[in-house]
Amino acid sequence: MNFNAMIMTLTRMTVHELQDRYIEVFGERTRSNHKQYLIKRIAWRLQAQHEGDLSLRARRRARELANDADLRVRAPTESQATVPVEGDLVVRAKFDVPIDERLPMPGTVLSREYKGRVVLVRVLRRGFEYEGEVYRSLSAVTKAVTGSHWNGYHFFGLKPPPKNGGES
Repeated sequence: MNFNAMIMTLTRMTVHELQDRYIEVFGERTRSNHKQYLIKRIAWRLQAQHEGDLSLRARRRARELANDADLRVRAPTESQATVPVEGDLVVRAKFDVPIDERLPMPGTVLSREYKGRVVLVRVLRRGFEYEGEVYRSLSAVTKAVTGSHWNGYHFFGLKPPPKNGGES
């Protein structure tokens, strides 16, 4: 049977039949129930058996590349990635936020209704706190709230003070 015919046979198999074939080809069970994945893996293995596998030199080089000590196997845990400050707040990085005349005093809570829920943001000396996280800018907060880019000052209705000392 030629290789293309073997592939066509695989495409007509059920997932359960592919899982059984996987055991025959690889000598171990698969946890996958994804038909296309199973077809590709089995086809790859059959092709390697039919046309010849990697050379010993290529296998050694692949093993060298895979043996990378700097390779991270798991993502850092939440406790490694953040530093808790001021109770439940979390700071991901230190930063300085320039003071803007449109901002109220630190400690003020800005609120806005968005899609049926009230968004509350506390103004800090350096940044803005929203749902336990500190953000560098109001625009970053609005991105977290809406999922798209907004001008944070516009979103919360903050306008610059009048230029003529209070006259409009």
